[in-house]
Amino acid sequence: MATEKHPLKVEGRIVDITNPDKVLYPKSGFTKAQVIQFYIGIAPALLPHMRDRPVSMKRYPNGVEEPYFYQKEAPANKPAWMKTHPVPSEARGAPINYLLCNDLPSLVWLANAADLELHTFMHKAPKLERPTMMVFDLDPGAPANVLDCARVALWLRDDLKSLGLKAWPKVSGGKGLQMHVPFNTPGVTYEHTGAIARALAQVLERDHPKQVTSVMRKDLRGGKVFIDWSQNNEHKTTVCVYSLRAQPTPTVAAPLTWQEVEDGADAKDAADLRFSPDQVLARYEEHGDLMEPVLTTKQKVPGGVADAGNPAPAVREVAAKSTKAVKR
Repeated sequence: MATEKHPLKVEGRIVDITNPDKVLYPKSGFTKAQVIQFYIGIAPALLPHMRDRPVSMKRYPNGVEEPYFYQKEAPANKPAWMKTHPVPSEARGAPINYLLCNDLPSLVWLANAADLELHTFMHKAPKLERPTMMVFDLDPGAPANVLDCARVALWLRDDLKSLGLKAWPKVSGGKGLQMHVPFNTPGVTYEHTGAIARALAQVLERDHPKQVTSVMRKDLRGGKVFIDWSQNNEHKTTVCVYSLRAQPTPTVAAPLTWQEVEDGADAKDAADLRFSPDQVLARYEEHGDLMEPVLTTKQKVPGGVADAGNPAPAVREVAAKSTKAVKR
């Protein structure tokens, strides 16, 4: 039996909606139609952050309690008008044609494809080797939680400030918290951002060994916050701000003010840093896009980028802020 389609006109384009009443979040009864409705409502804030960034799809065709799959290659059934961009793949031996989500019809199509989570790169097409930002993913190891991440974020903010850098925070929508450090500066490479992020993570680990780890091994994370610096890699994506997350009930990767991070560091309930789709839409209505500055703020890489392939000057300046590197 053919799937029933419900044509939806979006900015002059027709997007076929299928199974709008399918429940994708069983514990709350949140349906595909509500997913689409949320993404349409938050699109003015979300789309500028996605523009020209290749999208790695994370699809939940039968909801968050059933198996999901990642899809990098643009599906054969994508609309002809939806843009793609080739990304080299050494493992595949041929480029992967990633989707680009540059407009509302594309976003609605992704939502209908049950791409609940929107994962994007730090770079924009066509300059795949040039990240526009650096990101820190603060991931708590139980019994640590997002409130512990807030405390670590404040320490990291201070270290970034000592380098003349500003960061914008967001909750991941899952367990942790993320910080985006915009550069939007020609010449910045992943060699720079990756090396700086790693050095800063190691400095925090050295200064707060009981609360922080820079090592990915899960057996070392118990009760600590892992600062995942490895996200700063041309092959990795990070969940986009305003993306839904595949939690038991729908949550959103929502931007925060630093005051909220400070309040979170003193809070007792992790629910204080957890936001539903309706809450995020209300926050956007009240405050606008709290992460909008990430799109345009220009900052200099510590140590400069005179040699775009050599991160050493930047790393030296980071190291100069500390007395020694963490020994392994």
